[in-house]
Amino acid sequence: MALLEQWQKIAYNEKADKGELQRFWQRYFLLEKGVYEKLLTNPDEKVEGTVKELADKYELSVMEMTGFLDGINDSLVEPNPIDTMEEDTRVSLAFDKEKLYKNMVDARADWLYELPQWDAIFDAQTRKRLYLEQKKSGTVIVGKKVGRNDPCPCGSGKKYKFCCGR
Repeated sequence: MALLEQWQKIAYNEKADKGELQRFWQRYFLLEKGVYEKLLTNPDEKVEGTVKELADKYELSVMEMTGFLDGINDSLVEPNPIDTMEEDTRVSLAFDKEKLYKNMVDARADWLYELPQWDAIFDAQTRKRLYLEQKKSGTVIVGKKVGRNDPCPCGSGKKYKFCCGR
């Protein structure tokens, strides 16, 4: 069984006790925060290795590293093969800084996008711009409603009720 499947069985186990699952995630989020603090301290460093090597480097279990890789994968310059990943699979943690910041905002992970290490990467104005871009990207803007007696938006010159409104 691939590592990702094992991780998902543990992390998203619906049969597990709710309190136990909550403690699991609290512990995981602390570990994740620690890895991000190290990564963001030197954001241009090329971090590569096998899943096992990176787990050892960041003092995580292989399962915890699998969860981390699953979470960061959408923010990477080159996505890792997380679906088929095993302990000896070579992976990279080369991330796109803007994409990572936006994904943290999207995940509502304030404990990550408010890390002090971001201050050295982006100034306050850039962080605010990225934050707002991400928040607005999920906003649906509904156009003006066409009334039945209004001219049809297709440009036919007819009333909407006699044209596209049928």
